[in-house]
Amino acid sequence: MKIALIRGDGIGVDVADAAMAVVAAALVKSGAPALRLDEIAAGAGCFAETGRDIEPGGEERAGAADAIFLGAIGLPSIRHADGTEISPHLRLRDRFGLYAGVRPVRAYPNAPQRLADPRAAGIDMVILRESTEGLFYSAAAHGRSDIRGDDEVRDTLRITRATTEKLHRFAFGLARKRKARGRPGRVTCVDKANVFASMAFFRKIFDEIAPQFPDIAAAHAYVDAQALNLIRAPWEADVLVMENMFGDILSDLAGGLVGGMGMAACAEIGDTTGLFQPAHGSAPDIIGQDKANPLAAILSGALMLDYLAEKSGDGSHAAAAARIERAVEAGFAADRLRPVEFGGDMGTLAVTAEVLRLVDAGAAAETA
Repeated sequence: MKIALIRGDGIGVDVADAAMAVVAAALVKSGAPALRLDEIAAGAGCFAETGRDIEPGGEERAGAADAIFLGAIGLPSIRHADGTEISPHLRLRDRFGLYAGVRPVRAYPNAPQRLADPRAAGIDMVILRESTEGLFYSAAAHGRSDIRGDDEVRDTLRITRATTEKLHRFAFGLARKRKARGRPGRVTCVDKANVFASMAFFRKIFDEIAPQFPDIAAAHAYVDAQALNLIRAPWEADVLVMENMFGDILSDLAGGLVGGMGMAACAEIGDTTGLFQPAHGSAPDIIGQDKANPLAAILSGALMLDYLAEKSGDGSHAAAAARIERAVEAGFAADRLRPVEFGGDMGTLAVTAEVLRLVDAGAAAETA
């Protein structure tokens, strides 16, 4: 199967390389064929060199691949004339309809836990962020904002029935899969339906879809109350589904509860295309210093393998994904993964090497 690889900017190059190395090793150990990589230049660096944020034909090649893997895009020092950063990945979301932004949030043993309550060790949720509409609708295609001179700017928040129905069905389907693995089987619609008509519409569609999944509990929460609950009792959350901007904010908040953005894996899935990336940025302050935590990218690689397994029906891809997930779990449990991001002594290369060792060993929870 072919993967469109966009390493992008800053630490994106390093963490993408780490993820591809671990994915390749897991596939070998699972008896699966190697992936074919089609590397595409895109990002702020590409824009600075060529005046284009993605190489000619790059979008078409990305759409033709079986999946897209992205390292990181954007550099604060390189911007459009209106002050916004270079962001071709937003256009890829829009073009390929990548409506389901899946952000797993899980606590690992020996990783930082920001809450003192021992129940924080059980945090295991998914924030499902609609990724093509909402308040990001104006940003997806550069120029949609209504700029009225130097006095006013208006950005449009868009919610459509077609996309929202697919999103909510995806949420309930995801909760059903998680329930089969022992999770509660509950979807919470996070919105601001008490203030905005768009959010009331989002909730209305949720309530129409929920009865189609009688085995899954349905709940509601206003976004401000949900932010409070993520601090007060995040271990109670299962699948939280929400509009784009709300998801952007709450997924970062939740990521902070389990260590930081270096653990924030992400899948963006549409009807025919999936894009996988760590949810962190390009971190220009640590470029070239071997300090980036590659685990978000590595776990995004596991999400990609799960996606390919569903797409192709090849169980060896799912086995490879599980091997990676077990390796990360075992590495933390044995205190063998100590990223610099968490105050540890292991940089990008050392963390990657340890995950590769655990993947090769079968990721048994070793302590030796």
